[in-house]
Amino acid sequence: MTRSGIDWGSVAIFLALMALGWLNIYAAVFDDSAQAGFSMNSRYGSQLVWMGISLLAAVVIMLIDEIYYHILAYPSYLLMLLVLLGTLFIGTEVNGARSWLRLGGFSVQPAEFAKFTTALALARYMSSYSFSMADWRSRLYASLLLAAPMGIILLQNDAGSAVVFASFLIVFFREGFNPWVYVALGMVVFLFVFSFLWTPAALLAAVIVICTVMEGVMNGNWKQKLRYLAAVTLAALTIYLTATLLTHGNAGFYGCLLAAAGLSLVGVGIYAWRAKLRNVLVCIGMFAGSVAFTQTVDVVFSHMQLHQQKRILNLLGVESDLQYWGYNVNQSKIAIGSGGFFGKGYLRGTQTKYDFVPEQSTDFIFCTVGEEWGFAGSALVLGLFCWLILRLIRMGERQQEPFGRVYCYGVASIILFHVLVNVGMTIGLMPVIGIPLPLFSYGGSSLFAFTLLFFVAVKLDSRHKESDDHRNAPR
Repeated sequence: MTRSGIDWGSVAIFLALMALGWLNIYAAVFDDSAQAGFSMNSRYGSQLVWMGISLLAAVVIMLIDEIYYHILAYPSYLLMLLVLLGTLFIGTEVNGARSWLRLGGFSVQPAEFAKFTTALALARYMSSYSFSMADWRSRLYASLLLAAPMGIILLQNDAGSAVVFASFLIVFFREGFNPWVYVALGMVVFLFVFSFLWTPAALLAAVIVICTVMEGVMNGNWKQKLRYLAAVTLAALTIYLTATLLTHGNAGFYGCLLAAAGLSLVGVGIYAWRAKLRNVLVCIGMFAGSVAFTQTVDVVFSHMQLHQQKRILNLLGVESDLQYWGYNVNQSKIAIGSGGFFGKGYLRGTQTKYDFVPEQSTDFIFCTVGEEWGFAGSALVLGLFCWLILRLIRMGERQQEPFGRVYCYGVASIILFHVLVNVGMTIGLMPVIGIPLPLFSYGGSSLFAFTLLFFVAVKLDSRHKESDDHRNAPR
């Protein structure tokens, strides 16, 4: 670490990822039959220009005093909200989303920069003296700061960019947000996914077991929990057999199981209320909310767009349409799988060269990595991303002020979310939602926005390191 306080290790990782990203964009669009070996009018030429602009912006960021990032946090956030609203009305529609602004000869996606301004605004608010995660007003205002750009981007019909803002929930957790919120969100995801794979009765049985296990983890006494599950099962079977006899075989097990669980929880709830067992009441509320949500899954799904529905159904294996809705992911998996351990070699990827994979230089750029560099190259790229994220977290933890900590965690969370979702969708583990792989996917807006995010974190960290170096200097 030099006297300037700059974390050169993190900068080196960032620049290495940027360079590797450009090499893969070049490979994705390279045409060996073309006469010119290099063209500034190509995508790799355009990306090279944006790399230069981004690095110039990085230098400017490092020259600006960090106090200005505090001062400009709210104004930049409000300005970006206005830009997002303007894009909603006068923006250009691309792939069904009105999320682009045309400025002269190039296009800009404001949603990419909204992540940066939101990270600054949240850092400013969550570092204020009046902020406390224990205060419901503080939680509400922080959530509204997050929800405002997310909502406008959803109105632009750009669900992929909007869902990225959920990554700030990691920051909320670090600052002391109630962990039960994350348990509830996890339950929502679980119920949504498995509602397509299991019968209602099986899903209800799983909810009963999960809620009982959660209560057991918090309060112990596992024998009592096993007796409770056995009693509910016996009661459900008894109600089912009785109802079957009375209705001549027309009874449904789901309703019988729900009746048994509901009656048992009334007694458990009364006991927990009198004994002031808050954790038991929380688990009962979780159960009631889960049952209510399962009744709304079909409604939520029906309001999704057709391509979103088909992508989810193909991901879960409910439908298999490899020629249309599942084509991208299928070709992506073929390309990555064909790379083997060491890959086919740079510029030798046949799936990439012959354009079998759609969007191979943008959303599906990781296919080029997997095909040409193989498992070893993919592991190297993912390892560099993990290393960068861990260093950003360390930057946050060594900050002397909450502003820097919240901001660094915000940047780390955004990059982590992008990597997990982008790589996950190329290998068929995540739905295709159209978000770029940081520093790899072609696009000036994305590259420039990630450069802003990262180098502001480096600048905030450099002041801390400068102070430490000065304090530890020999007298």
